[in-house]
Amino acid sequence: MTASAEGTDESAPQRILVVANETVGGQALMDAVKAHAERGPVHVHVVCPTNQPKHGYVVYTDTVDEATDNRLKLTIDHLRENGIEAEGETGDADPYAATMDAVSEFRPDEILISTHPETRSGWLRRDLIDRVKDDSGLPVEHVVVDLDADREAVTHALVVANQTVGGDALIEAIRHRASERRYRFIVVCPQTEGTNEAHERLDRMLERLAEEDLDAVGQVSGPDPYTAVQNALDYYTIDEIVISTLPEAKSGWLKRDVVERVRRLTSKPVEHVTVDMDEASDTDPAGAGQSAEDS
Repeated sequence: MTASAEGTDESAPQRILVVANETVGGQALMDAVKAHAERGPVHVHVVCPTNQPKHGYVVYTDTVDEATDNRLKLTIDHLRENGIEAEGETGDADPYAATMDAVSEFRPDEILISTHPETRSGWLRRDLIDRVKDDSGLPVEHVVVDLDADREAVTHALVVANQTVGGDALIEAIRHRASERRYRFIVVCPQTEGTNEAHERLDRMLERLAEEDLDAVGQVSGPDPYTAVQNALDYYTIDEIVISTLPEAKSGWLKRDVVERVRRLTSKPVEHVTVDMDEASDTDPAGAGQSAEDS
């Protein structure tokens, strides 16, 4: 970490610690940071406490870490797009511990803590704002982000696919959306038990999207696609969902009614994209010859 400025050098940027988890990409938080930047140079350090999944019987630590890393990356990218110097790290699952650890290392001049509105915020129920203010001795600004009413000018689409993750039909559905307005895509690839192929498929897809200048991050999840969607709705700001499967006769997900179950789960639009077996096999040689998604 960079040490704080010494002495009373007024030209040194103000060091602002931003603490946020599910609200980390909220427009109200972005506006609060921009307001500080308009008053003078700032250096922003973002800490995202990890959060435990609320759904599923097994906790996949890598999935939790990747989700937190992705939220952090999206926020830092957005700040940098607006000319604000920023860096960050993931923190302890306890937001108080994560904040105080970051205070010790980053030595900020001020802290911004972003939460959901009071009726939805576990952090406020745990009295986080006052505890940090009392124990750090620093100015603490509380920013309330209502993700339903206070959005960025970006549509966030959750893309869920396993064997078909690199299929042309899915890429075309993504490309079509991005041609209409600004989109950010969160690609979740459920992991087939006992293999590492999902990571390889996901990496190939993200590289392809990057080559087309499409804004995307991704992560591998646990094997159940329905649970993956449930957790992604907690981890990320999501406006739309795209689920990609093999054709009906070949799709394990469709046999398990995953698409319709997700539609019943959420009021968000859900599009089902079908990728034929030949295309899926071409994009994933290791999966060729399988008769259903092993997810």
